[in-house]
Amino acid sequence: MKILLNGEPASADDLRHLVQTNYGHFTAFRVEDGKVRGLDLHLDRLQHATRELFGSELDRERVRGYLRQAVAGEARELSVRVNVFARALDRERLDQAVEADVLVIVAPASSRAATPVRVKSFRYARELPSIKHAGTFPLFHHRRLARQAGYDDALFVDADGRISEGSIWNIGFVDRASDIVWPDAPQLDGVSMQLLKAGLARAGIGSVVRTVQLAEIGEFRAAFFTNASVPVRPIASIDASEYSTDETLCKQLLRCYEASTPQLL
Repeated sequence: MKILLNGEPASADDLRHLVQTNYGHFTAFRVEDGKVRGLDLHLDRLQHATRELFGSELDRERVRGYLRQAVAGEARELSVRVNVFARALDRERLDQAVEADVLVIVAPASSRAATPVRVKSFRYARELPSIKHAGTFPLFHHRRLARQAGYDDALFVDADGRISEGSIWNIGFVDRASDIVWPDAPQLDGVSMQLLKAGLARAGIGSVVRTVQLAEIGEFRAAFFTNASVPVRPIASIDASEYSTDETLCKQLLRCYEASTPQLL
């Protein structure tokens, strides 16, 4: 594992602020041959969240430079996480704009799991759902509760019964006509989900965003989740509703995702 802060090896003291003040945001992706699918979308995410949380601008080329430095000389497929926080942040003056620090963490990429998952629904909505922020405690807590109940992961449903997102993934459903349905509720606009939507449009496959109530999940014939680690993974069940695993459909969805051209760092 390699950890760089603003392009330099990070020390324990450099990281102290992350432990003392859990305020910041991040993005994560895989790097293959120095290229990333949806790189522009990841950089857009980092810039938007930096303005929202710190009131300052994040230089895209500065971030790309740190990334190139971090993965230089690596031929393996890598898992990369970019954390943005601010050591200059004053908890007594949170209204003031501060310059952001960029932490890049590089590790060997893990294998992509393909086995279908069983998920349990919970009434929960993330704070600032449009931002991939550092407040991950409730995500893993609900995932833990799901595991304790005999499931693999957690799916979130808002107070109105609308499905939004999973613990660290977006969800898509497949209706009886084989069209893809994306839940319309406050959630993180995942990069993998954005790439899938674009690939579906190019392939001429039906795709719609609409409200999906928990009460109607039994009407769909299949479901899947998507995130940076696993672009397409089938969902075997949500609560008591079970779904068929359509390998042909999963391969088609993966082709739609892979139709996006990887971008050089």
